Amino acid sequence: MGLLIKNAVIVNARGISRDSQDILIEKGIIEEISSKIPEGSHKVIDAKNKYVLPGLIDLHCHLREPGHEHKETIETGSSAAAKGGFTTICCMPNTKPVIDNEKVVVGILKEAKRVGIVNVLPVGAVTKDQKGEELTDIFELKESGCVALSDDGRSVANTQLTRNALEYSKMANMLLMEHCEDPTLSPGYMNEGKNSTILGLKGLPEISETIIVARDIELARYLKTRIHLSHISSGRSVELIRTAKAQGIAVTAEACPHYFALTEDAVQSFNTNTKVNPPLKTVDDVKAIKEGLKDGTLDCITTDHAPHALEEKELEFDKAPVGMIGFETAFGLAVTELVNGKILTWPKLVEKMSARPAEIIALKNKGIVEEGKDADIIIVDPEKEWVFEEKDIVSKSKNSPFIGRELKGFVETTICGGKVVFQFKQ
Repeated sequence: MGLLIKNAVIVNARGISRDSQDILIEKGIIEEISSKIPEGSHKVIDAKNKYVLPGLIDLHCHLREPGHEHKETIETGSSAAAKGGFTTICCMPNTKPVIDNEKVVVGILKEAKRVGIVNVLPVGAVTKDQKGEELTDIFELKESGCVALSDDGRSVANTQLTRNALEYSKMANMLLMEHCEDPTLSPGYMNEGKNSTILGLKGLPEISETIIVARDIELARYLKTRIHLSHISSGRSVELIRTAKAQGIAVTAEACPHYFALTEDAVQSFNTNTKVNPPLKTVDDVKAIKEGLKDGTLDCITTDHAPHALEEKELEFDKAPVGMIGFETAFGLAVTELVNGKILTWPKLVEKMSARPAEIIALKNKGIVEEGKDADIIIVDPEKEWVFEEKDIVSKSKNSPFIGRELKGFVETTICGGKVVFQFKQ
């Protein structure tokens, strides 16, 4: 017995279907898309007046397992991802132990398979134990199942080591994802400027990000290899990336919802959930991030989902850890800020949150609703307005500055591999 979605308005990166379609799913694959498919013995979901999109793909999240299960687990994180419309998530390596060897990778994949909610793809560390001193066995990590490399949480500060990592990742055909932060310029807790002075908080200068962005672009140019720049927050970074792309340098980049939905003014509340790395920036930076998404300088939207336990975030601002959860708000924030704000069309939103991420890590059967492709699909109400409330959070942690925020665009059903993994129940 298959799964049949009736009356679907399909939204892909290439456009929106003019007429409603039926989608038949068999054995985890989209078997048929046509105007009228008989119901037969299939399980039916009516998508009338809804949009059907390819499942969202997050290239950048933190699941905390192994080692920090009090913050999040693969199971709770996968559940939160499914609720937010994500069917594939790439988990960063700053676990304990670090994802820097085959044993840890296999353990994560085994647990993700047991959980069986969404596709969990590990990102392996660039350096052993993320210490920035010695490269990991990149070929071993790839063979074990890693889809990319990153020392996220810190950049690879040693330029020669970064060069070596890019050369090896090129040979292994692995994407290197850089956390753009010069550690020698990063003593602060929020963006350096007027607000940090008024609030009496140490400022982290914008150039901490842009220096690494510029360095890595130059390395990619010189080595004729590709580089992916994570969680871009600065308007100057957008300028550098735009120029690099115009010159044919193989650079891709991502933005997170909090960098187009919040400014540094949010820190005035001293809410530690606004403490992120890189820090929230100015109004002009937010405008630049939106423009970068609009013109294609920024390729995709990621969550940087970073759960922390309540007692950790209840510390003083300078002592609290950085990061916020993001799975359950990313889609709503993107619709509210970008689609409603006339920055992106619906197809462009699909490009940023599904199609382009699939291309970047070479997931050939994902990122599109099409016959023969994986049945990773979400059904959304494009007009529904809703409030993000703490009581509804599925993630194990609740550290979000968006609690109480009214959003538009609601995920009603998430299907991964042909299996319904989330369905909203009123």
